[in-house]
Amino acid sequence: MPALIKHTVSNNDFILHGSRTVFWEQEKILILSDLHIGKTGHFRKSGIPIPASVTKEDMQRLVDSIQFFKPSQLVIVGDLFHSIENKEHDWFLKWRNDFPHVDFLLVKGNHDIVAEAWYQRARIDIALKTWQKNNISFVHHIEDYSAATEDEFIFSGHLHPAVTISGMGKQSLRFPCFYFTEKYAVLPAFGKFTGTYLVKPGKKEKAFAVVNNSIIAV
Repeated sequence: MPALIKHTVSNNDFILHGSRTVFWEQEKILILSDLHIGKTGHFRKSGIPIPASVTKEDMQRLVDSIQFFKPSQLVIVGDLFHSIENKEHDWFLKWRNDFPHVDFLLVKGNHDIVAEAWYQRARIDIALKTWQKNNISFVHHIEDYSAATEDEFIFSGHLHPAVTISGMGKQSLRFPCFYFTEKYAVLPAFGKFTGTYLVKPGKKEKAFAVVNNSIIAV
């Protein structure tokens, strides 16, 4: 199974990667959504013993993706964080310093509630609702964007899409996926400590499942 698949929309080439990221070839932009940094710390504060290694593994996967694609910019399509500041936010600040050459842009999601000054310290540019580059737009929740032009394509997050894949013995498993319609795409949640929402692609829609860091067209 390939670790990446190229998919073209609106005359732009995007590489879907098994790390749950998308690389926009023409613009050298790495795209991802829904990291939910701080979620495991939020649960630990409530007495639920979620290991800190979950977030560290997510961040290492992002490091690997940045080193592989060497982007000039990282665009996060909402929910970089999950809650107010905790220890995992401090980890992120230290991690951010390892990539001074990469510009970070966050299209704010419903969970991105940390103070503006924190984003400034982390050198993260903010788009409150949407951000556009050429004919490609970015919004956290696709339902919040209804003004797409004829040649415009939209990347969104929020839903944490997934598909089921059936195997032998009528067994089926659910996997996160990249979900493409004719006008927009919904990215899989980058963070692994997240739920999923089952999608069922129609005739003119496509889904690419992330299975063990590989990509499968379904």
